[in-house]
Amino acid sequence: MKVGTDAAYPPFEKQGPDSKPVGFDMDIIKAIAEVNGWELQIEHAGWDPLFEDIDKGKRDIGISAITINDERKQKYDFSDPYFDAFQLIMVPESANVTKIEDIKDMRVAVQSGTTGADLAEKVLGKGNPKLKGFDDTPSAVEELYAKRVDAVVADNAVLNDFLKTSGKEGYKVVKDPNVVPEQYGIMVKKGNKELLDEINKGLKTIKENGKYDEIYKQYFGEEKK
Repeated sequence: MKVGTDAAYPPFEKQGPDSKPVGFDMDIIKAIAEVNGWELQIEHAGWDPLFEDIDKGKRDIGISAITINDERKQKYDFSDPYFDAFQLIMVPESANVTKIEDIKDMRVAVQSGTTGADLAEKVLGKGNPKLKGFDDTPSAVEELYAKRVDAVVADNAVLNDFLKTSGKEGYKVVKDPNVVPEQYGIMVKKGNKELLDEINKGLKTIKENGKYDEIYKQYFGEEKK
């Protein structure tokens, strides 16, 4: 089973010491594969190429903290949700930001093609030169550290991981309670119902047998509520 990801989104996926993708998503799909008796070939594809590869049938499965939304569901099929997420705003601790509208006059970095980018674009406006898109979230965060932007908009677990592991002090994340929560799904080519059913069966099994909670606790330090 050929699995693609964008291995630049810790703790969900990053490149390990041998350049092979590791992280929460990788452990989840491996656990599902064990239930179904699959052998996996997991490769880093990049964000946009991952969607293209699934569309063209070059890969069977995409797992990469992919938010299920109506636009994507028109072109791809998704598993049952396996992770609840929401967008956060990462800013210096001194910034007076309490809600997403507060970034409208700021220089903002995002990962292009993500729901975080869509959210920021709604506030700043399409084509705003203050909105900078990057191929991955680490690059967007580095822009903030370098003071070339004033804020980053991205998923909660990813930005919280940066706060914990980067060693950089003086930054905070802000949650706007009015921003609609999101759910991640595992992506397959449109119409591949047989594979989708097997993924959902495996996902249901690992949630019931405790394997999902074990993996969740390993990466997030607590059981999923």
